[in-house]
Amino acid sequence: MTFYRQHLKIRKLLVMNILLKPIVTEKMTKQGDKFNRYGFLVVKNANKLQIKKAVEDMYGVTVDSVNTMRYGGKVKSRNTKSGLLMGKTTATKKAVVTLAEGNKIDFYSNI
Repeated sequence: MTFYRQHLKIRKLLVMNILLKPIVTEKMTKQGDKFNRYGFLVVKNANKLQIKKAVEDMYGVTVDSVNTMRYGGKVKSRNTKSGLLMGKTTATKKAVVTLAEGNKIDFYSNI
């Protein structure tokens, strides 16, 4: 395997490690149609430049801007036979990516 092919393979793995999954909700679908914005759940330690590069490599589009937000985990509790169980959901990071004019991402093309 040549160095270039190996480099592309490693780079693809890095892209897959940054973008966890797209956010496909009613609100994000409306933003995608109206403002050309798409949401992704990303790794907590990824920065805006890495997210921009990952989206451009994965979907072949041009990214104008990236907005990120960090969400702390929620405290959850439930009643069981043995008493009250307390826990916490994991903290997440969301990225809202604005694409350049004329670019689109179709999440439903592989269905």
